[in-house]
Amino acid sequence: MKKLMRIPMLFMAVLLSMTTVLAQTVITVSGKIANSSSKETINAVSVTIKGSSVGAYTDDKGNFKFSTSQKPPFTLVISSVGYSPKEVEYTGNGQALNIELDPSFALGVEVVVAASRLPERILESPVSIERVSAANIRNAPGASYYDALANLKGVDITTSGYMFKTPSTRGFNGSGSLRFNQLVDGMDNTLPALNFSVGNVIGLTELDVDNMELLPGASSALYGSGGMNGTLLISSKDPFKYQGLSFQVKQGVMHMGDSRQKASPFYDWSLRWGKKVSDKFAFKFGAQYIKADDWQADDKTNLLRNNVISSPKSGDRNSDPNYDGVNVFGDEISANMSSFAQAVQFQTQQGILQATGGQLDIIAALNASLPANATQEQIGAFIGSLPAELQPTVQNLVPFYFGSRNNIYGAQSVSRTGYDEKDIVDYNTFNFKFSGGLYYKISSNTEASLTGNWGSGTSVYTGADRYALKNFQIGQYKLEFKSKNWFLRGYTTQENSGDSYASTLTAIAVNSTWKSNGDWLGQYVGNYSGAVLAGTPSDAAHAYARSVADAGRLVPGTQAFKDAFNKSITTPISEGGSQFADKSDLWQYEGQWNLSQYVKFVDVLIGSSYRQYSLNSKGTIFADGDGRIKIGEVGGYIQLQKSLLKDVLKLTAAGRYDKNKNFDGRFTPRVTASIKVAKENNIRLSYQQAYRFPTNQDQWINLITPGSILIGCLPYFADLYQFSTNPVYSSESIVAYRASVGAGAPNPTLLKQSAFTAAKPESVQSFEIGYRGIIGKKLLVDAYYYNSKYKDFIARSAVGRGVSGVPANVYTELASPFTTTNYSFVVNSPTPVKANGFGIGLDYQIGRKGYKILANYYTDQLVDVPSGLVTFFNTPKNRYNLGFANANAYKGFGFNLIYKWQSEVEYQGTFAAATIPSFGTMDMQISYKPGKSKNLIKIGGTNIFNNYYQNAFGNPYIGGLYYISFGYNVF
Repeated sequence: MKKLMRIPMLFMAVLLSMTTVLAQTVITVSGKIANSSSKETINAVSVTIKGSSVGAYTDDKGNFKFSTSQKPPFTLVISSVGYSPKEVEYTGNGQALNIELDPSFALGVEVVVAASRLPERILESPVSIERVSAANIRNAPGASYYDALANLKGVDITTSGYMFKTPSTRGFNGSGSLRFNQLVDGMDNTLPALNFSVGNVIGLTELDVDNMELLPGASSALYGSGGMNGTLLISSKDPFKYQGLSFQVKQGVMHMGDSRQKASPFYDWSLRWGKKVSDKFAFKFGAQYIKADDWQADDKTNLLRNNVISSPKSGDRNSDPNYDGVNVFGDEISANMSSFAQAVQFQTQQGILQATGGQLDIIAALNASLPANATQEQIGAFIGSLPAELQPTVQNLVPFYFGSRNNIYGAQSVSRTGYDEKDIVDYNTFNFKFSGGLYYKISSNTEASLTGNWGSGTSVYTGADRYALKNFQIGQYKLEFKSKNWFLRGYTTQENSGDSYASTLTAIAVNSTWKSNGDWLGQYVGNYSGAVLAGTPSDAAHAYARSVADAGRLVPGTQAFKDAFNKSITTPISEGGSQFADKSDLWQYEGQWNLSQYVKFVDVLIGSSYRQYSLNSKGTIFADGDGRIKIGEVGGYIQLQKSLLKDVLKLTAAGRYDKNKNFDGRFTPRVTASIKVAKENNIRLSYQQAYRFPTNQDQWINLITPGSILIGCLPYFADLYQFSTNPVYSSESIVAYRASVGAGAPNPTLLKQSAFTAAKPESVQSFEIGYRGIIGKKLLVDAYYYNSKYKDFIARSAVGRGVSGVPANVYTELASPFTTTNYSFVVNSPTPVKANGFGIGLDYQIGRKGYKILANYYTDQLVDVPSGLVTFFNTPKNRYNLGFANANAYKGFGFNLIYKWQSEVEYQGTFAAATIPSFGTMDMQISYKPGKSKNLIKIGGTNIFNNYYQNAFGNPYIGGLYYISFGYNVF
C-alpha cells in the first residue's frame, strides 16, 4: 500500500517542480497600440511572436497582454485590417510597448476562407467571391447588416416583409431560396421544416458580425446539397479579439406617404459584451430587439388561376363575379356556375332514382312536362303532382335545372367574397435574438467553444400562400474544437413554428364558419338563376345573388370574426384548422483536416459530415402524424491544391460525395485554376458541378392547402393514396371534362391518367472565367462570365380524382370541384435549361483620404427555354449599383451613398405571377465619430426618395425608411 501511495506523491512532486520551473521562465508582454494619424487607440489588433501562434489581441482600449516562455529578444508581428502591418523588436526587461500603426487604404488585401475552405487573399481566389467586413457593415446605409448584401455584385434580394429578406445569386429568386446555402459560424441556417434560411431572423446580432463571405454560383463540391446557386458564410466576432461592452440604439420611421397605413416608428436595439478573462478563457453575449409595423401587401389585382402559376386578368370584385385578388384570401373558393348547376342536377337525379327504386328520372320528367320558359304556375303544378317527400328536393332543383336548360350561365365562374390580407395576417413584426459563447484555449493552437444563437419573431413570407410566421422560435447550438489545421463540431437546429398559420386556410375557415362553401355557392347560383329567369339583367342578378349568399358574412373587427379567426389559427391543419404545429430539428456532426503538413508535394484538405433531420409537425406539414420522421445524410470531400511556376499558377481539384437516406449518392467535382498574369492581377478559371436533393418537404410533405393536397415524392405516398388502384387524372384533362359536363355532353374520354413517379436530385454544371486585379494602385476590377446547364428541374404536377376514392364514382365526382380531391406531387422536368451571365465591379480609390467610388453591373439570363416551361427564374436581366463613400471625410464625419437599379422582370411564383416594373432606389447615411471615442452617430435612410416598389409579385410594396442611430464602442 505504501508503494502505491508513492506513485501519486512522486507525480505531484514532479508536477510541482515543473510548475516552479515554468513559473520562473514565463514572461509577460504588454503594451498599447494607437493610430499614428488620429492617436486614438485601436482594438482587435493581432499581436503575435513571429514564427509562432503565441500572442493576443488588443482590447477595446487598445491594450494587449500575454504570457510566453520564449526568451527575449524576439520579434512581434502587429497587424490589423485597414492598417499597414508592422514588426517590433521586443527586448524584455519589463518593457511596456507603445506602438503606432499607419492607416492603409490598400486595395485587395482582404483574406477570405470560403472559396477553398483555406485562408487566401481575395485577389487569388480561384472562384468568384464577395466579402463584407465589419467596417463595411458599420458604414453601410442599410437599416441592418443583411441589407449590405444587396450592394454586392450578382446579388438579388426578395423582400416578403420587413424581417424576411431572401438573398439569391445567378437567378431563381424568390422568398426562401432552395438553391442558396447560408452558414453562420459553420452552422447551416436551413430550417428543417421550411427547407430554407429565414435570413437574419436567427443568427448573429448586428454588433457581433465580423464578416460575410459570398460565393455566387455552384458550391456543392465543398458545402454539400443546396449550394447550386450560391453559399453565404457569416462569421461572428471572436471574444479574444473583440472585447468590451458595445451597444447600438437605432430608431426611425417608415410608411411615410403610404396609402396603406399611417407613418409609424421602428426600433432596433442591440448590445454585445465580449470579455477575455485570461489567456485561456473568454466569453461573449449579445442581444437584439427589432420592432416595426410591417410593410403591407394589398395588391387587389385580379388573378386567373391555373395549375402551375396564376396570371393577372382584368376586373375587380364589382365587375368580375369570379374575382380572385392577389392579396385577398378566401376568394380562392370558386366554381363554374354551369358545372355547379349540372352537378346539382346530376346528384339530385341520382338521389331521386335511388329513393324511388329507379322509377323516377326527375330530369327526364321535367324535360317532358315543362317548356323551357315555364311559368311559376306550371312549375308549381308539376311539383305539386310529386310525392310530398320529394317536393322540397325538386323545389331546390328548379332554378339550377332551368338555368342550365336556358343556358344562362355561359362559361361564367363565381368565387366567394374574400378578406383583405391586413385582416388575416399579423403585421406587428418583431425579432428578438440572443447569442452567446464560451471559449477555452486548450493550448496555443487548440480551442474549444460552446455557442448558441436563439431567435423569436413574427413576420410574413410568400410561398404557395402568404404564410404568417407568428411567435416562431429557432435555436442553434454548437460545440466545437478547432486548431490551426483541423476542426470538429457538432450542432443542432431546433425549430418551433409557434403560432404560425396559413393565411388562405384561415380566411376559408372564417368563411366556412358562417356558411359552408356548398351552401354559399348553391345560394348564389340558385338566386342568380331565379333573377335572370325573372328578367333581371346579368350584372344586377350577380349583385343580388352575392348579397343573398353573403348574408351573415362575418365582418373584420367584430367579436364573431375574431372568434372564428382565433379558432382557425389555434387549430392544427391536421384537424381542419390553419395552424402549423412544427417542432422539427436537425443534428449535424462534421470535421475537417488539413493534411498539408504531412503531404509535402501538394496541399490536401479532407472533411466529412453527417446530418439527421427529425421531422415533427404532428401531421400539419409532413406525413408524420404517427411520430417523427428521420432522414439521414452523410458526405465527405477532398481538395488538392498545388502552386506551380513560382506561384504563377495555382491548381485546385475538389470532389464531394453525399448520400441521402432516400436517394442514390451524388458526386460533385470542382476544378479551378488561378493564374497570376501580373503583380496583383489574376485570372481564374473553374468548372463546377452542384446538386440538391429534394427537400424535406419535397420528400415528406402532406399538407392540405386551399387548392390541393401537397404530397411528397417518396414511394410511401403512392401506397398511402393507393394511386395504383385508384388513379389520378391530370388537372388539364379534368378542366376539359368539366367543360363537356357544363355543355351538357359529358365526355369521360377527355380524362387522362397521370402516373406518380419517384423524383431524383436536381443538378447543374457550370463553367466560369474571371479576372480580379489592381490597376495603378487605385482601381480594383473584378469581372466574371459563367455558363450553366441545369438538369432534372424539381417541379410539381397537379392532378385530381373523386373525393370518395371509389373508382366507379370518378365520372360523377370529377364533374364538380366540391366532389374532387386535388393533389400536387413532385416531378422532375425532362427538359434541361441553360443560363449564362456576367458581371463587373469597379472599386476606385480617390487619393489617400479614404474617398471611394464603387460601381458594379451584372446580368443573368436563361437561354434556349422551351415554350411553356415554367422555370421560376425571376431575375432581372440588368442590374447595377453606384456608390460614393468615405468613412472619415472630415474630422470624424463620414458618408455613404448607394444607388441601386434593376430592369423589369417577368416574375413567376407559385403564389402568383406578373411583370415587376423596373425601379431604382437611393440609400444614404451620414455619420459622425466624436473625437477619439469609439462611438458613432448615424443619420440615414433606405429608398430615401420614397419610391414604393415591389420585387416579387404578391409581396408588399417597400417604401422609404429613415433612421438615426447611436453606437457605443462599435469600432
